[in-house]
Amino acid sequence: SSFLGQVVREQSFVFSLLLLNLEEYFFEQHTANHIKNKGCRDERKFRGSLKICSKSIIFEPDDNIQPIIKIPLRDCISIKAPEDNEAKNPFTRYGRTEHLFQLDVAGKLGDVVQTLHQLYRASCLDKMGDQAAMITAILQSRLARTSFDKNRFQSISETLHMECKAEMVTPLVTNPGHVCVTDANLYFQPLNGYPKPVVQITLQNVRRIYKRRHGLMPLGLEVFCTENDLCSDIYLKFYNYQDRDELYFLIATYIENHITEHTAESYMLQWQRGHISNYQYLLHLNNLADRSCNDLSQYPVFPWIIADYSSSVLDLTKPETFRDLSKPIGALNKERLDRLLTRYQEMPEPKFMYGSHYSSPGYVLFYLVRVAPEYMLCLQNGKFDHADRTFNSLAETWKNCLDGATDFKELIPEFYENDSSFLVNSLKLDLGKRQGGKMVDDVELPPWASGPDDFLQKSQEALESQYVSEHLHEWIDIIFGYKQKGSEAVAAHNVFHPLTYEGGVDLNSIMDPNEKVALLTQILEFGQTPKQLFTIPHPRRIIPKLKSLSRTSSHNVSIAESPVSPNEESFEDLTEESITLAWNNIAKLKLDEQYKIHKEAITGIAVTCNGSSVFTTSQDSTLKMFSKESKTIQRSASFSNMALSSCLILPGDTTVISSSWDNHIYFYSIAFGRQQDILMGHDDAVSKICWRDRRLYSASWDSTVKVWHCAPGETLSSKKHHFELLAELEHEVSVNTINLNAANTILVSGTKEGTISVWDVTTATVLHQLPCHSGTVFDAAFSPDSRHLLSTGADCCFKVIDVQTGMLISSVTTDEPQRCFKWDGNTILSGSQSGELLIWDLLGGKVTERLKGHTGAVMSMWMNEQCNSVITGGEDKQIIFWKLQY
Repeated sequence: SSFLGQVVREQSFVFSLLLLNLEEYFFEQHTANHIKNKGCRDERKFRGSLKICSKSIIFEPDDNIQPIIKIPLRDCISIKAPEDNEAKNPFTRYGRTEHLFQLDVAGKLGDVVQTLHQLYRASCLDKMGDQAAMITAILQSRLARTSFDKNRFQSISETLHMECKAEMVTPLVTNPGHVCVTDANLYFQPLNGYPKPVVQITLQNVRRIYKRRHGLMPLGLEVFCTENDLCSDIYLKFYNYQDRDELYFLIATYIENHITEHTAESYMLQWQRGHISNYQYLLHLNNLADRSCNDLSQYPVFPWIIADYSSSVLDLTKPETFRDLSKPIGALNKERLDRLLTRYQEMPEPKFMYGSHYSSPGYVLFYLVRVAPEYMLCLQNGKFDHADRTFNSLAETWKNCLDGATDFKELIPEFYENDSSFLVNSLKLDLGKRQGGKMVDDVELPPWASGPDDFLQKSQEALESQYVSEHLHEWIDIIFGYKQKGSEAVAAHNVFHPLTYEGGVDLNSIMDPNEKVALLTQILEFGQTPKQLFTIPHPRRIIPKLKSLSRTSSHNVSIAESPVSPNEESFEDLTEESITLAWNNIAKLKLDEQYKIHKEAITGIAVTCNGSSVFTTSQDSTLKMFSKESKTIQRSASFSNMALSSCLILPGDTTVISSSWDNHIYFYSIAFGRQQDILMGHDDAVSKICWRDRRLYSASWDSTVKVWHCAPGETLSSKKHHFELLAELEHEVSVNTINLNAANTILVSGTKEGTISVWDVTTATVLHQLPCHSGTVFDAAFSPDSRHLLSTGADCCFKVIDVQTGMLISSVTTDEPQRCFKWDGNTILSGSQSGELLIWDLLGGKVTERLKGHTGAVMSMWMNEQCNSVITGGEDKQIIFWKLQY
């Protein structure tokens, strides 16, 4: 008989033996006796389970000491039920060996034999495509004759929303069956009852769902009930994408955290700001790129991090300890790379640099052979790989990845988790003897690791180290980003065979089924490149107050940070602590007072340093001074008959500056209560003004932003102000808003057509220009650390941009336009078109609190430095005072 030896078996071991071919379906199983030496004195019966699969019969004895028997249907001579067995004993003749099985099938033996005959005929077809077509027809026929058993519902009150045919996918078993979705649960009922009669998942427990590309087709769906675990709760493959998409929609609209929150950009923002670890970020990127533990051809890929496997102590402060993350494995050794490039240049189209991939089923099982020997037995046709090719030593494996002519493999997540069992031969497997005579046992660890657990702990520390945090974005560019394809991939020496990329082959265009199966088999065995998640350079992680360990310096956008003395730092820390406390409690903002002080919408708010006087501008063309103490209007000034658009108070609280739609900027003396000066600097309405360090910045509908300098020798309290035009930042359309970062080095401008421009004000040059919005940009502001830029527009969207790279990293859709906002980099306080103040969790992309206030659009917003007091001005002509009540 054909069997794979006596090994220590886990419960699911037998099912791992099913896939000696590309794909094998598990049709049914029956309790049975395997009878040896029928009718002889030494006749023996072995109780167990008989499994009927699409290309083989497998008998798993209940006694683990007995071997598992696998009988390929293609090699059988005959399959029949003997006439004298009372319809209970079918047997197979395999070569010269007969296998007699006594089944407990309660009168259904004829159906079992008929199924075996059908599968036997399919397995005898010469071409793989014909085999696959006939097996699929048999499978679909069985599915069509069955349906989901509604008696399996958890509650009789459940409402059915959808039922369809699908398959549950695990690494080596594909189980056909029926999927059912109700208003409370997701069910899967396998035809064969494995691993249990019904798999049930409560919808309220679902945290993440991902559409998957399975077998190069968009037919997979993976469901997770945890936020950060590597393995999912169920992986389903559908027979058409319409069923997959409908089920996805039903679950996504049910779960509280909608799936649109979980984008590469939102995870990037969390990672950049330190809210998730390097490990968690890589895990999420793998999930988004179709990598799954249930698909060995698309198993999650993690980088080699450590390059030192010989020292007695692992020094994570030395850059030399780490692998160069800016290069793929194949480019780390210059001599090998030169040989590969020579071959690449001489190669006809399609060209590729590497003849093997960095992630494939063979490489995954290479690492996992000690915990999943059944996987390797499957891959190696029932035998383990040669002892010298087995995963023996970390140092040897790393050296071979550097020097080997065809070895370019990366690592798998297990190297950075807490379970070290894959490094230990706890099953006492006979993995062979090496050329030197040494038996293969546990993996040899580097000198700096005292044991497997210590090795994993130090690997985790290396992954989360400062050096890796500073350079991980470079590896992401190669595996998931813009260096994955095209000319950037060629420049990065990162070119694989075109068939390994998403979209590299259209299986639907291949009409010959045999050619299609052969090509699919080749691709799945070779490995697949992850789905491309980023098409522009990935921003680096924010590493505050840490000394860089970079090997080489790189040119970055300058974001100035002034050095501070110990005393200043202590004060700054206290201020930061109070600001953090305020933003953590921003939902406790309460309406304190409200006053109607204008005849039209309020466009600007400015407050004196002591907070006693509030200046407002309005579309009614007036500037007004409101006293908080007397709760009355103390001043009202009108400079022209056209609307005023914004206002600010100069340092010293002596002068208020207002911008007007009449193209002018007006200076108003607080002390004298009259217009002090006028700056006629634009050819169209002035939409917004800013003041920093004796410089005035003015935005206009004449498509310019102008930078003015208050001439030396002039005081801010003098009667006249003489301004020198320093720079003119030209745009193609009207500019609606501007803002500066905290260091006064970068300016953002937003236009009426939705373009966001980021300018270096020291050189008056544009750094980035993005068509972010499909309508007018209402407001834009930098995060406190100047790393990110947030904007809002008439298109009902918030957009987050990485300032260093100019990359749009997040987009949050709103129910209505948000006219103005304040933010701390994570939380947004916005004024809506309807008059409410909304508090947003930016990383989650959702509203956490709604505060009733104005009866019309919130047009302007002021917040004090401590972030515990807010004033808003509305279309309803009112100003509202808000206070934080802890």
